[in-house]
Amino acid sequence: MKILGFLLTALLLLLLVLFTISNTDPVSLQLWPFDLRWEVPLAGAMLGAAALFFLLGALVAWGGALRYRRRARRMQRAAQLLEAELAELRGQQEAKGAVPGLEATLPAPASSTAVAAR
Repeated sequence: MKILGFLLTALLLLLLVLFTISNTDPVSLQLWPFDLRWEVPLAGAMLGAAALFFLLGALVAWGGALRYRRRARRMQRAAQLLEAELAELRGQQEAKGAVPGLEATLPAPASSTAVAAR
């Protein structure tokens, strides 16, 4: 799988180099409300626009995932609080001795062999 990714990356890089070498004619770029004009090679203009829109897309994707990352952090904090409360209750149970019926409400910690067997 790594070889396929490497081959696709090499092919894309080769196409990028061929595109850059083939399109060296200068083009004039203007920004409408201002009287600005740049003379750049066509390849530079195209690659610059592609890089700009890639960064814009990455920013939009990052912003869209904020809600899910925030929810995951909140759930992780809740799980930590519940684990701390469970440890405290187990400590109280051990300090008082075995309380009838409490074993059924407080599950024992899962061992790695029990998780692997599932």
